Amino acid sequence: MEHKTNPKVYYDEAYPPIPMRRVKFIRKFVLWQFVRFLVINYKVMRIVAYGHS
Repeated sequence: MEHKTNPKVYYDEAYPPIPMRRVKFIRKFVLWQFVRFLVINYKVMRIVAYGHS
């Protein structure tokens, strides 16, 4: 009986890339999050307003 090794199921390419320092900073920066919040809300409200007129 031959010994079979299990194939490597979880390989490095299956995992997402590690974010860089700048990306981590931007994700935690509250002022940037607030600006993005306003921009996204403006876009949604614009769509809703055009849909109701």
